[in-house]
Amino acid sequence: MEFFLPEANRLKLLPPYLFVEIDRAKRRAVEKGVKVIDFGVGDPDQPTPQFILSAMAKAMKNPKSHHYPLDRGNAGFRQQASAWVKKRFNIQFNPDTEVLPLIGSKEGIAHLPLAFINPGDVTLVPDPCYPPYKSGTLFAGGEPYLMPLKEEKNFLPEFDNVPREIVKKAKIIFVNYPNNPTGAVATRAFYEKLVKWATSQRILIVSDLAYSEVYFGKAKPLSIFEVSGAKEVAIEFHSLSKTCNMTGWRIGFALGRTEAIEALLRVKSNLDSGVFTAIQQASIEALRNSFGFSKKTNTLYRRRRDLLVGGLKELGFQVRPNEATFYVFTRFPGKSKDSTVFCRNLLENAGIVCTPGVGFGPAGEGYVRFTLTVAESDIREALLRMKKVL
Repeated sequence: MEFFLPEANRLKLLPPYLFVEIDRAKRRAVEKGVKVIDFGVGDPDQPTPQFILSAMAKAMKNPKSHHYPLDRGNAGFRQQASAWVKKRFNIQFNPDTEVLPLIGSKEGIAHLPLAFINPGDVTLVPDPCYPPYKSGTLFAGGEPYLMPLKEEKNFLPEFDNVPREIVKKAKIIFVNYPNNPTGAVATRAFYEKLVKWATSQRILIVSDLAYSEVYFGKAKPLSIFEVSGAKEVAIEFHSLSKTCNMTGWRIGFALGRTEAIEALLRVKSNLDSGVFTAIQQASIEALRNSFGFSKKTNTLYRRRRDLLVGGLKELGFQVRPNEATFYVFTRFPGKSKDSTVFCRNLLENAGIVCTPGVGFGPAGEGYVRFTLTVAESDIREALLRMKKVL
């Protein structure tokens, strides 16, 4: 029997969510008895550290944690987030008016267009990109305009090449550095140029900084707020998912000028009831201890990166080491440039899951993404399997 209620048109505009499709393909392979090695979703394989678990256990036993959290979030968490940003980037934010807890940065990013985008408005979206930039725009009735990220341009968007008629309709530009999926980082000169341009065009910069603490060079990734004038035109999203191995906890925060934070809060207060108070309290300890923890995890990811990149080069991949994030984004060998077909063949013939670049946008075609959230023993096994089938 056909379902009596047709789905809304906005759902028809959405492409299948990339990681749901990958998970389905993986499950089908597992059902066939394949021992799958999964380089697909960027989910840390190491556990949440014990100091966070201990703080969570204590907070959960406090009956005051069991009620609805405040819309604006726990004051202690906001204060610690502000202190963390001050220590990491040397920028001061008022925890009462310029910091907002989120149910993970994904939630905040996807909801933000509802605060600023009217039907027919445009958002400027990097291509390839993290899918919620586009889906959040579509849910708000807006139109994503894709800015290709080219390897020869260090995967930085050429926003000043966007046609004038598009710029006139644009309200938001999304940037994400360190970048998912490419692993690229942004320079101070890029941010300075972007802030100046966005200010002149009256466009809000949405900076996704979820991977700020996953990096391999001596120079730490920048916050856009380290550039003069950014506070006037930007809002930035942070996540504890990768910084503290807390993907399942769903906790992050937004920073920015009061008006932008208030607009996002008004959306959220009508759609959700905030983050469980005990998680916010445990996250205070997470942020206090994050710097030492990140140093250890980055050492682990660096070893895995070097192992995977070296092996892929021997197999004919046109790969260069990523500067940050736990992703390796690379062109793949062979005449075909169809990344979906390449990934499907790798799964069916070698039991290896990786992500087709085209799933992040048209400009990602010809590339695949591997995560580094895989044990070194499995990386070695995957390289041996690929050697047999490529």
